[in-house]
Amino acid sequence: MAREPCEDDSMADLSFEAESPVMPPDELLEGLPSYDWLLQGRGRQVFFPSLEAPGRSLEPASWSSVLEHSRVPVVTEEVAREALLSFVNSQCCYSSTAAGNLIIQELRQQTLCRYRLETFSESRVSEWTFQPVTNHSVDGPQRGASPRLWDMKVQVPPMFQEDTRKFQVPHSSLVKECHKCHGRGRYKCSGCHGAGMVRCSSCSGTKRKARQPRRCHMCSGSGRRRCSTCSGRGNKTCATCKGERKLEHFIQLVIMWKNSLFEFVSPHHLHCPGEVLAKARGENLFRDENATVYPIVDFPLRDISLASQRGIEEHNTVLASRARILQQMFYPGGPFHHSW
Repeated sequence: MAREPCEDDSMADLSFEAESPVMPPDELLEGLPSYDWLLQGRGRQVFFPSLEAPGRSLEPASWSSVLEHSRVPVVTEEVAREALLSFVNSQCCYSSTAAGNLIIQELRQQTLCRYRLETFSESRVSEWTFQPVTNHSVDGPQRGASPRLWDMKVQVPPMFQEDTRKFQVPHSSLVKECHKCHGRGRYKCSGCHGAGMVRCSSCSGTKRKARQPRRCHMCSGSGRRRCSTCSGRGNKTCATCKGERKLEHFIQLVIMWKNSLFEFVSPHHLHCPGEVLAKARGENLFRDENATVYPIVDFPLRDISLASQRGIEEHNTVLASRARILQQMFYPGGPFHHSW
C-alpha cells in the first residue's frame, strides 16, 4: 500500500536544503581550549613552521680539478646517424631511406652545462571535517589540550618523493547532531516525497495506454509504481551521518610534501627546444645533498654560479613563508654536447 507524504511528520524533507558548513557552532567551540590557535576563522588555516638554523656549509669544490677529470662524450658520425634514424623511426609518416643515405659533411659540437636544484619541503594546513559517530570513543578536549600542528610527529616519506597525508588532530573532536537530517538519521525521498509510490511513466497515471483498451501492464492498472529511488520505502538513510544521527567534527591536519625544481642551462646559440635539452645526457660533475645547500662559487662558467645563487634564493624566498625545507640537492651537470 502506498504511504502518504504526511504519514511521518518526523521525517525531514531535504529536497531543497543546502549543505551546512562543516564547522560546529560557536557554543561547541567554546569547549575546545586550543581552538583559538588551531583555527582562527571559519575555514582552512595555514601554519608556518618555526625558523631553524641552516646546516653547516660544505667546503667549496675545486672546479678546475673537477672539469679536468670529467669525461667529455664525443659524438661520432655513427652516433649522429643512429640518433637521426631513431628519431625518424619514432615518427609515423617519416621515411628512414633518406636518413640512412644522408651524407654527413660536418659535425659541430658545443659544450653546455646544466645546473639543477631540487628542494624537498613540507607544508601543513588544518581544516574542519566530520565523520559519523560510531561506537568508537570520541577524542575530545576532556582528554587534554590539542598539540600545535608543527609539534605533531609524523613519518616523513622518502626524500624528494611527493606525497599528501591527512591526520586527525588529537583532542579536537566535538559531537553534534547531523546538520543534513537534523539528527533523525533518515529523510524523505525526494523522488516520491515520502509516499513510496510514483506515477507510472508508461501510462502517465491513466491506468491504460493511449488507444488501448487493456490496462497498463507496467503498473497493473493502478497508475502508480514503486519509487525506484527509495525502493518504495518513502525515505532514505542519511548519506551524511550514515543513519547514526550524530557527527563527530574534528580538526584535520593536511601535510603536503612537495619537490620544487630549479633548472638552468648555460647560454648557447642552439635552435633547440628546452624540453629536448632537458633530456640530454651528460656527466655529473658534482652533487651536494644536505638540509640546506649553498650557492656554487668560482665555477668556470660564471652563469652557472649566478644561476646557483638565484635558484637557492628563489626557493628559500617562496618556501620560507609557507613550508619547511627538509632537504636540498643540487648537481651541476655536464659537459654534454649538442651536435648538428
